[in-house]
Parts: sequence; structure tokens; C-alpha cells
Amino acid sequence: MVGTDLVAKAPPDGHTVAVTSAGALAIAESLVPNLPYRVGRDLAPVTLVATVPELLAVNPRLPATNLAELITHARANPGRVNFASSGNGSMPHLAGEGLRFAAAIEIVHVPYRGAAPAVTDLVAGQVQMMFADLPVLLPQVRAGALRAIAIGSRERSPLLPEVPTTAEAGLPTVEAVNWYGMVAPGGTPAPMLAALHAAAATSLADPEVERTLREQGAAAVGSAPEAFATYIRAEAARWGEVVRRSGATLD
Repeated sequence: MVGTDLVAKAPPDGHTVAVTSAGALAIAESLVPNLPYRVGRDLAPVTLVATVPELLAVNPRLPATNLAELITHARANPGRVNFASSGNGSMPHLAGEGLRFAAAIEIVHVPYRGAAPAVTDLVAGQVQMMFADLPVLLPQVRAGALRAIAIGSRERSPLLPEVPTTAEAGLPTVEAVNWYGMVAPGGTPAPMLAALHAAAATSLADPEVERTLREQGAAAVGSAPEAFATYIRAEAARWGEVVRRSGATLD
């Protein structure tokens, strides 16, 4: 949010841009009462750069090998299953809240200061489950230290093709995909935005860039500015509702 605010206040001359996250562009306005910028007013969308699905993983000691078993276990043990996140209001936090609402289960949020300590405690069994960006959990899943339950995207990941989507597992409303986009200061002239978009889209279409992102669990996009603006509004509405229902705050 700090970096995004700097861009929001920069001269609209096409020389200052940000590659920033769903948190700063779609979640923060619902989460932070005094956010120093407004996305629709102070920023000009350039392109959606990449999407990264959220993976739901559990400690192997939890008696659940799929989403149905996880829900059954949580219902049988209300308030005794903890889910970690990288912090209050983060995508992993809100994804867990979305699961809580959709499955009608009582699971307890345990926020950490970043993903690394959360994953450490998940592996150790101090917490039982967690949503996180696929690349964050993938090494521990491959090592057998964590069990992958479901992926929050609409399609399965080629890195874990055996893991079903949340929709395939019976909860189509639980969709959690982190994303990163390029924005410029609001008021940047249209020709400059077009030039920035063309350069970014060309780079994202490069086979080597696509391969590098894919190997990290991400998918290159490169959408048009208008499409990206529409996407931001839809994501803000969706995650804003989760923030409202959960009562999430940024401490």
C-alpha cells in the first residue's frame, strides 16, 4: 500500500508505475478506513500482469485427505481447527473466511506476520490448515510435510494436477486467486497508458516470461486497461463482502 500510494501521488507523465497486488488494489479500500488513495480516482489501470491461485493445505496429522473430510472434521470439532494466514486482511485470511462461510464451519483464524512463520507453524502442527499462494506451499507439499486439499482457481494447476479445485470439491463459491497488476498515476494520458500496456503485454507474451511465471505457479495475463479496471471493481466488490462479513481489520 505504501508503494501504491507513492504512485498515486506521482506526476502522471508515464514514468512512474507500480506492479502491485490484489491487497492494495481490491481489498485495502474495504479494510483500511483512512486509506490515503482511492483506486478508481488516483490510479490508472494498465494491465493485469499475473494470477496466482491460493492453495489450501493441511498438516498431515489432520484426519482429512480431501475438502469433504476437512469440513466433516471441522464440523465435528467446532472452534478447534485453526487456520493460519500471513496477516489480518491478507488474501490467505479472507480465503479462509470465505471457506468458513461457504462450508458453515467454525474455524479459528491465527494471523502471522508474513507467510514464512505461518508455514513453519503449519508444518509443526501448531495450526492445522492454511490458504496461501501456490508457490509458498508447493515445496512443503512436494516434500510431504503438508497435504494439499484443494486449489482456489477455476482450473487445476499444472504444478499439482492431481489436486482438485474448490469447485470440483463441492464449493464453487470459494474462489481465491491472488493477482498482480500494473497501474500508473490517475490522469496519465491515454497514449502513455497505451504505450505502457503494449510494452507490458509484449513482455508477458514472451515464451520465456510465460515459462518462468508458470514454473512459479503463476499465469501471465496482459489484459487491456479497460478489462483490468473491470476486473479490479469485481474483485473489490467480492472481497469487500468477505471483509464485511468477517469483520476483518488491519492491525
